[in-house]
Amino acid sequence: MKNLIALFCSLLVGLSCALAADISDGNAPPDLESAKALIAKKDWGSAVASLEKFVKANPNNADGFNLLGFSLRNSKRYPEAIFNYKEALRIDPAHRGAHEYLGQTYVQTKQLDKAKELLASLEKICGTQCEEYVDLKKSIDKFKK
Repeated sequence: MKNLIALFCSLLVGLSCALAADISDGNAPPDLESAKALIAKKDWGSAVASLEKFVKANPNNADGFNLLGFSLRNSKRYPEAIFNYKEALRIDPAHRGAHEYLGQTYVQTKQLDKAKELLASLEKICGTQCEEYVDLKKSIDKFKK
């Protein structure tokens, strides 16, 4: 048992040293806040690059996949955006932002039936008054005109 504990402790020390080395030489995974700043500047290429690193380092972060989808959609890379929104929804099936943005992508790619399905999902998740539902409904209604 003592050997197992000693092995575990040495593994933890090694891991913490490796993490410290990554942080000190600037190789730490990019953080979501810096990606959001790139999105605010509409620097889609840099946002995509940053978020691709982020989701690789954080494969269970639905917000990262959602923002990556958003950046890809704004780069008009629709198939990749759809993939990443679906990843966000796989991780968090009730992710309101991913539902809305995937629906927006479907509107932009003239797949109105799929957009309406996401609108119905949003209604179940948050009702008809939440911002995501209202925004997607406006886009669908505008497309119909």
